[in-house]
This record gives sequence, C-alpha cells and structure tokens, in this order.
Amino acid sequence: MSPVHVALAAVTYLLVKHAVADFILQTDQIFRQKGSYGAAGGLCHALIHILLTAPVFLFPGGGPMLAAALLAAEFVLHYHIDWTKEQIVRSENWTPKDKYFWWALGTDQLLHGLTYIAILWIWLPLA
Repeated sequence: MSPVHVALAAVTYLLVKHAVADFILQTDQIFRQKGSYGAAGGLCHALIHILLTAPVFLFPGGGPMLAAALLAAEFVLHYHIDWTKEQIVRSENWTPKDKYFWWALGTDQLLHGLTYIAILWIWLPLA
C-alpha cells in the first residue's frame, strides 16, 4: 500500500471511530456530564475515544512512546474541546432550535477532525 493509501485508510478509520464514539457509544450520562469539569461521563467519553484510536497505531509509523504521547494528547484535547463546547452552549442557552447550537457542534466536530489530522501527520512516515 502506498503512503497515500495508508494515510487515507487511517483517516477513514478515525472518522468512522469518531462517529461511533460520539453518536453510538455516547450514553445519556456521558452527554449530561461532559459539561461538568472532571465528571466521570466526560472522562469516560475521552477514554472511549482514545481506546478506539489506539488501533490506528498499527499503521506504520513511530514507536510505542510516541503512540502513548499521542493518545494522551488526544485524551486531553478531546475532553477539553467537548467541555468548552458544552460551556458555551449552556451559557448561551442554545438548543437544537438555534443556529448557533449547530455552529458550536460543527466547530466541535471540525476540531476533533483536525486533531486526527495532527495525530496522523505526526505518526505516519513521510514516504
């Protein structure tokens, strides 16, 4: 497989895993607690994400220490992206009826996607 095909396969995997973790595996408790800093729901949600990200490190790239560092970074970033979005949505009292709710959700999803691009940029070999 060429490096381009490896990168596309890795991106595809991460996008599918994100949809599964954010929309299929997210419980009501996780959803309710993501906006409370340090609550188990938000921490569990970030943990689910990194557990599902881990298989991407089977693609050729760096070693175990780099994989661990990238997983730790994703945990911190994912948790704080979600928490920040919840803080904004709650403080503004936005609901799905408000266009700004959807802007916040879209920005949240974009930031997660860009996190995956950064992970792969760092992990995958250049050639």
